Amino acid sequence: MKKKLVAVCVSAVLALVAFLGSTQAGIMEPAAIPVEKPNVVIPMSASRPGCEEANWCYSPSEITASVGGTITWINEDSGFHTVTSGYYDNFDGTFDSGHIDPGKTFSHTFEELGDFHYYCNLHPWMEGTVIVK
Repeated sequence: MKKKLVAVCVSAVLALVAFLGSTQAGIMEPAAIPVEKPNVVIPMSASRPGCEEANWCYSPSEITASVGGTITWINEDSGFHTVTSGYYDNFDGTFDSGHIDPGKTFSHTFEELGDFHYYCNLHPWMEGTVIVK
């Protein structure tokens, strides 16, 4: 009787393992959500004056995009920053990120040809340009 009970238990375990294995194979993983890679980095210490001398306040400080292209900035500094179109004394209203928290991003899609100068409203020495062709 014991041998029969052991045989039934072993058979049940094997059947369960086979069943679970077949159901796992049929489960599809959800599609990965694409993460947009930033085009421009606001590097650590960009909030301190001096980055403009070596032109690394935004990296790269000049970038080219196609009409309809999207540029994404990421703030890798420990302070808040903005990406604001125009010049510090002449905001042109084309785009403004508002405050970008550390580790966060801002994206803008460029629909027109031209050179788009931008700066950080909190740190006016930080400047860059998007060239749309």
